[in-house]
Amino acid sequence: MENSIETVNPFNNNILSKYQYLNTVQVSEVLNISQYSFTEWKILNVKERLNFIKTLGFVLTRQQHLLSEKCTLEMGKPIKQSIAEVQKCQLLCEYYVENAEEFLNPKAMHSDATESFLTYEPLGVILGVMPWNFPYWQVFRFAIPAILAGNTVVVKHASNVAGCAQLLEDIFVEAGFPKGIYQNLMISSSQVEAVIKDPIIKAVSLTGSEKAGSAVASAAAKDIKKAVLELGGSNAYIVCEDADLDSAVTTAVTARMQNAGQSCIAAKRFFVHESLFDTFIARFKTKVEAMKLGDPLLEDTEMGPLARVDLAKDVENQVNKSIEMGAKLITGGKRDGAFYQPTVLTDVTIEMPVFNEEVFGPAVPVISFGGAFEEAVELSNKSSFGLGVTIFTKDIDTIKTKIHLFDEGAVFINAMVKSDPALPFGGVKRSGYGRELAENGIKEFVNVKTVYIK
Repeated sequence: MENSIETVNPFNNNILSKYQYLNTVQVSEVLNISQYSFTEWKILNVKERLNFIKTLGFVLTRQQHLLSEKCTLEMGKPIKQSIAEVQKCQLLCEYYVENAEEFLNPKAMHSDATESFLTYEPLGVILGVMPWNFPYWQVFRFAIPAILAGNTVVVKHASNVAGCAQLLEDIFVEAGFPKGIYQNLMISSSQVEAVIKDPIIKAVSLTGSEKAGSAVASAAAKDIKKAVLELGGSNAYIVCEDADLDSAVTTAVTARMQNAGQSCIAAKRFFVHESLFDTFIARFKTKVEAMKLGDPLLEDTEMGPLARVDLAKDVENQVNKSIEMGAKLITGGKRDGAFYQPTVLTDVTIEMPVFNEEVFGPAVPVISFGGAFEEAVELSNKSSFGLGVTIFTKDIDTIKTKIHLFDEGAVFINAMVKSDPALPFGGVKRSGYGRELAENGIKEFVNVKTVYIK
């Protein structure tokens, strides 16, 4: 078993730090601390827990520069986007400060009893297995509602953002949380299954790849433990005949190229009405070619490297194979280390990797469709994933009657798909199951207890 991990700056390939993985005894100590802390944390009322969340929001503001710079160094995100990620974590804290108490209040139910109601009680220690692409936001949207519900959490973060992972624990400590409420679990992927099996762990939440989700869900199922899975996506981006083309093109650039395309909810398959196709391609090409690539620590950089060289190679292979199968390269298509140019392809068929696989980088197929909106729906649904879809149209009333046609967890009209603290987030099909955020998210890791009084 590997004992350590080095973090590497994908911009210049310099080694940043080296971290030791915890051994079996150390892992057991972490879990025992979490379990002990749970016995004290669960008896606090929601208002008392919220006081810690309020302080955490202040710490995020105070440590914004430290957090954002570490994110940029470890996974290449442009510094402006790293700052925005930290700020989004603050918004999530504010949202639950305003709403958590109401969400967790007992709920009266009508039945044949004299009185019946539901209570929402914490499960215990919850394991989070988190990805590198949004190293703070992904953790916060899992951990904050789980902790507010009365659970304690341990987080196995992605190894290539080990510095971000440690900073997360540091800010919880700085905010005054009791020891063991939030702990960073510095372990390798090979150690995860044993942790899931530990009786102290009551449930697990994973955000990551389909392969990782399958492994974690299988391990949890063996011991009848709940799992929430937020997996991959291959979101469609549909531009209808009556769309506001300026808005559709501008939004398309952000929807696909933000974070170098490394987002599960990025728009990854574009379907443009044939009457707008040529104009869309021309405008989209101009905008992506104008993007400034470079050092992600510079404020005017719009796209940095992908998080690792092997990830850039994966995108390169998917694009090259699609071109070999007949796709036409409009722009981009070149790799330099971990950098991959923003890439646009046309003449794409559903058999090509850029259509039928998740492309986790800045490459996008653009496909035309005919007069019927249902043709775009059919193309959109030709995916094993079901996370979200964007539709640009002026005829909102008609599209609202067709929302049920999409096999997706979210439908966004005239806006890119995004996660919002006030809206449940999650998918269907191979995009996973369960929901994060909003009221749904805070109730994923609770015992919904029925009380019946005659």
